[in-house]
Amino acid sequence: MADVLLELSKNPWARKLVSSAKLPIPMPERLTRVSGARAERFLEGKNVLVSGAGGVLADAVARTLARAGAKALLDSAVLGDAFAPAAEAYGRPTKLLVPDELEPAPGQALVVDASGYSSATELKQLYTFVHQYLPRLARRGRVVILGQPPDEARSAPQAAARAALEGFTRSLAKELGSKGTTANLVYVAAGAEPRLPAVLRFLLSDASAFVTAQPLRVSAQSEWSGDDPWHKPLANKVALVTGAARGIGAATAEVLAAEGAHVVCLDRPEDDETLSSVTRAINGEALLCDVSDPHAASRIASELRRLHHGVDIVVHNAGITRDRTLGRMPESSWDQVLNINLDAVLRITDALIQENVLRDQGRIISLASISGIAGNTGQTNYAASKAGVIGFTRYLSAQLAPRGITVNAVAPGFIETRMTAAVPVVVREAGRRLSALGQGGLPEDVARAIAFFAEPGSAGVSGQVLRVCGGALLGA
Repeated sequence: MADVLLELSKNPWARKLVSSAKLPIPMPERLTRVSGARAERFLEGKNVLVSGAGGVLADAVARTLARAGAKALLDSAVLGDAFAPAAEAYGRPTKLLVPDELEPAPGQALVVDASGYSSATELKQLYTFVHQYLPRLARRGRVVILGQPPDEARSAPQAAARAALEGFTRSLAKELGSKGTTANLVYVAAGAEPRLPAVLRFLLSDASAFVTAQPLRVSAQSEWSGDDPWHKPLANKVALVTGAARGIGAATAEVLAAEGAHVVCLDRPEDDETLSSVTRAINGEALLCDVSDPHAASRIASELRRLHHGVDIVVHNAGITRDRTLGRMPESSWDQVLNINLDAVLRITDALIQENVLRDQGRIISLASISGIAGNTGQTNYAASKAGVIGFTRYLSAQLAPRGITVNAVAPGFIETRMTAAVPVVVREAGRRLSALGQGGLPEDVARAIAFFAEPGSAGVSGQVLRVCGGALLGA
């Protein structure tokens, strides 16, 4: 069902009327999203304002912005020296920011390298830069704060300064959401600096339109070949997507295929016709199988080995809901949800690993949910299954790190699907509005996050749970 307020917000006269009348009606900003394959120079001609003299991430930031086509506007001459090699290599200009001589064009993003902060007093630099230049940020812009993990700090003041970045970023994201602007935080562990570009690329692009107020950690935990293709990063990769016949699964299959993957789309035999339509559209192939079947895991492993000699990307998307308050929930509803949403994920993953079907440098991405983080009335079964997926993700990431395999989860918030269209109107409106961006997400928003985790360059991110929720007010 269409979001009436979002449609109304496209009319500038309607926005002006609501604003001038001071009506208590949220007018969400219509988000800009990626269409098809991701462009390599997605910041071509865009201004990105950068702060961070003394940080250790300047080289990674400089290379990312220059290759993306951005014009970097820097807040210090020292930072200019750090940016010079990348700017020259990619032929991209840099310029020193002078407050009284700002160019008329707005900035597409603010990037702050706070990795050099060692005390709480240095947080004033963050305040000063963002406070001064935030008015220059375009609508639907990006703010990315970069720091180092608090648990790697060498002193209490340094740990405090690093931890403070999360509170700052989450709060800023909620302030900027009405403009369609996102704010996210990246903690980069010592030695993991070369792995930052893929993460920064995702967060600065339109692929992350519905991701805000989120912290991500980049580490050197998983083995990595250094491979980080920017164009068609999934070329020559084989991907398995369960529950691919519709909704998030179908959108994921489409996005992975657009980025170069050959996608094996799996769903129940009853969905044969719908699944065939998806596979034809992306030149993929269908695998009809009910994941709740005890023999499904071994069959999936056998088919992937027979057809492709293995698999590179596994997306556990198949899932169901059977909502009831616990006192009224029949045993069958508990069993079905836990079997499909959690047990099947464990069985299939185990079979792919034990039978050596999942290749080295592979990717496992599972669908969690903000219900698994925050809980939800009437969803003890669903929330338990999704919290279990999160636990599975964090545990398995360390076990598979020596093989270069990453394991991550995506936790959607309110996403506009056939399922959410059927919920009562009051619940649906609350789901849309109780977030920083003031609207529901689309299946493609979740798919883009999955595609990010699937990239070779995302090797620095494992054991993570990324919320694609528009900065929902529920949960952590």
